Amino acid sequence: MKNFVVKTIANAGALAVAIWLIQDITLTGGSTGRKALTLVLVALLFGLVNSVVKPIVKLLTLPLFILTLGLITLVVNALMLLLTSWLAGLFDLSFHVEGFWTAVLGGLIISIVSWALNVVLPDED
Repeated sequence: MKNFVVKTIANAGALAVAIWLIQDITLTGGSTGRKALTLVLVALLFGLVNSVVKPIVKLLTLPLFILTLGLITLVVNALMLLLTSWLAGLFDLSFHVEGFWTAVLGGLIISIVSWALNVVLPDED
């Protein structure tokens, strides 16, 4: 359970950095508390997308992973971020990613920040 909370906090932090750095990734809302709650909910949604959909997509695109020496990972991460944005819209969460190239850059930033936070934060169960 503790590992789940740590991963969610890392995802929320990584998403917050991407929102802060990239103008076309937006989190709108009222108060700071509402934005924080929305960010945590989007982080949960992003974690769910990455744990359910991403392995299937990686399996289906395995030949492209081999052919591009793993660079297709940037595209897969961008697609997961776009899917999270679409799902957030369905759940009436005020998170939006505008465009594919924004998602590629956002996915790169989220991957780097999430990796760094997972190294720093404890990971016991």
